[in-house]
Amino acid sequence: MVAGALGLELVGRRGQFMHAIHAAPIWILSLAVLLQLVALIARTEAWHVCVRATGATVGRRRLFRAAGVGSLASVINGSLGTAARIASLRRTAPHDSPRVPALLAAEVPIISVEIALTALFSFTLVGPLGVPWWSPLIPIAVAGAAVLGLGRLSEHRRLGLWSGLAVMRDQRRRMIAFVLLAICAQIARNWLLLHAIGVDVSPLVAIALLIATFTLGQLPVGPALGPAAAVLILGSHGVATAAAAGVLLTVTSTVGSLCYAAWATADYLSHRHLALNPELLVSPEIALTPIPA
Repeated sequence: MVAGALGLELVGRRGQFMHAIHAAPIWILSLAVLLQLVALIARTEAWHVCVRATGATVGRRRLFRAAGVGSLASVINGSLGTAARIASLRRTAPHDSPRVPALLAAEVPIISVEIALTALFSFTLVGPLGVPWWSPLIPIAVAGAAVLGLGRLSEHRRLGLWSGLAVMRDQRRRMIAFVLLAICAQIARNWLLLHAIGVDVSPLVAIALLIATFTLGQLPVGPALGPAAAVLILGSHGVATAAAAGVLLTVTSTVGSLCYAAWATADYLSHRHLALNPELLVSPEIALTPIPA
């Protein structure tokens, strides 16, 4: 429905839309894909910190492969990506990873930090959406109380699914640092692509666009998520230009996720091939040494 409405709106602005699409050079698009990969890897490392804090012994490589599978599913929907990531980890490392309830709980600290940062920078939406200046104070207060509540809860509940909150006790700063890195990479990608197509905005507008994308991503918007968020925030720059920015953001995000998933698949197949052919693990020198009769 959202895609159809945007399509109808762009019927008379096709020339302007195509001009904006072709304005971004290939090297800018490649850099945007790289920034998306940095964001995915940083968020995966934050997940690794959370999972290891539960006492799990799963290796980083297996966890990153599971995150690669999740990144492919997240192209369709973020919640589906989370489910695919957890299912993949449990399938490939059933004895070294926490049970599903604890893995679900391990997502909560990361999401709570993302929501808290979204609330903290929600003042960037005041201008684009025309909301009262004091409205961001409400989500900031709620998010702050939620993060503090999670910290208290992790102190008093430590077993079962609550083990997923252990990171709030032990390695909270490290997890937050990786989440911040992921978010900064996405903000840089937004700002870079907007300037590439001629939308001269400040980093605060790039932050507002990221917040809108994150918020709308919780709804069943589908593939029109990027253009819809861009039109919502950048509509004053022209619907066609804003929609083009959203399309480029969606494409670079999708390509980055596909690259991550491709690495995860290739690494899994390579590991499986070595497991089925253990003689390949022997060094060439040893393999060529004649065996005494």
